[in-house]
Formats: sequence, structure tokens, C-alpha cells
Amino acid sequence: MKQILLSMVMALFLAIGSAWAGEAVNINTANVKELQKVHGIGHKTASRIVAYRDEHGAFKRVDGLLKVKGFGKKTLAKTRDELSVGESGE
Repeated sequence: MKQILLSMVMALFLAIGSAWAGEAVNINTANVKELQKVHGIGHKTASRIVAYRDEHGAFKRVDGLLKVKGFGKKTLAKTRDELSVGESGE
């Protein structure tokens, strides 16, 4: 029984770890659903990011998200490592 439980816990950690180890989400190409995969970005914020990008053009830096309503410094600090603007890798 212990071995089965241990195996299940290990499988869970591996599944979660592989999800977190993925590539950064490109804020210039991601749709709402893709943006929501980032921990801390919900549907409303993701929709605002896409709308802002559609209206103002591509983000030059991840810090540009601070111009999106509802996206503050705390959210930026939590999500920065999971986001990019493309080729620059930021």
C-alpha cells in the first residue's frame, strides 16, 4: 500500500513539474486560453492583455504588461519568469 501511495505522489509531482517546466508564454502571440495557463493570470486579465495588444501593438518588454488594467507590479513579479515577448527571451 505504501509503495502504491508513493508511486501516485511521485506521478503527481512529475506531472506538475513538467507543466511548470514548459516554455515561457509569448505575450505577443498567445491567445486568452494560452495566457490563462500562466499561474496568476485569469480569464479577465488574459482578455485585457489580448485587447491591449490588439489596440496598441506588440509588447516590446514583459514590463509593458503594467499598462494593462489590473496587471500590477505584484502580478508581474509572480509571472515574469513564465512570460516572454518572443525572440528576446524576456
